[in-house]
Amino acid sequence: MSESRSVIHRVLLATLASALAVTAVYSALNLSPEAEAAATLPPTHAKFDYQIGGAYTPPAGVQVVTRDRTASPAAGLYNICYVNAFQVQPGEQGSWASDLLLRDAKGNLVIDEDWGEPLLDLRTADKRTRVAAKVNGWIDDCAAKGYKAIEPDNYDSYERSKGLLTTTQAKAYLTLLATHAHGKNLAIAQKNTVDLAGSRTSVGLDFAVAEECGQYDECGDYVAAFGNNVIVIEYTNAGRTKACSAYGTKLTIVQRDVDVSTPGSSGYVRKTC
Repeated sequence: MSESRSVIHRVLLATLASALAVTAVYSALNLSPEAEAAATLPPTHAKFDYQIGGAYTPPAGVQVVTRDRTASPAAGLYNICYVNAFQVQPGEQGSWASDLLLRDAKGNLVIDEDWGEPLLDLRTADKRTRVAAKVNGWIDDCAAKGYKAIEPDNYDSYERSKGLLTTTQAKAYLTLLATHAHGKNLAIAQKNTVDLAGSRTSVGLDFAVAEECGQYDECGDYVAAFGNNVIVIEYTNAGRTKACSAYGTKLTIVQRDVDVSTPGSSGYVRKTC
């Protein structure tokens, strides 16, 4: 064999080996390269409505809507499916295996007192896998309904865990959800938890949903990690004003009432820049 043909042969073998390695990685993750690339991110600087407290006809001009996983998506819009992925919704404790609920040294449930939600136990790989299996079933339902993205809430539950959960465990668990979501051609958001925004690539997160980043001067940190792929939800006039002043021409920003209520409710609020 001539030297030039030998070089070509070695290059072809190296290319084949690289392709096989990539294929093996996707196979191990139960993905295909096509599926990984198929997730569509929400449009940036879009008109948005946050409807996790109840679905209703979106206001005129709205392009992006977030709704709870139990609701149907809004026709013709980019829909994000809200999933309480790290804590248990009130009244749903009985649907979880007892050992997957986080307990303190006395055996008492660790509760997010603000919302009355027990935390999920993510301390071992086995428990993370079991919790993810249930939540991934919800992600499958979101995909089947026609949602384009997932918003897994309470990434920061480790802050309310009495020191029992770690950031490493939270990231390992969310990576399982991100991998599954991408396999369903869904984008996946980082919800809050600005301290972990620097890990977005290793976890597999595509965009951010940031509550009150204007109020607490955190929007810039999300932009540093996600560019303009940030959805901002404020709950005060002051927070909305700050977010709109700094990022009103770049980011998707809305103000809602804390209860995220529906039109006609006494506390309903929806304002934009």
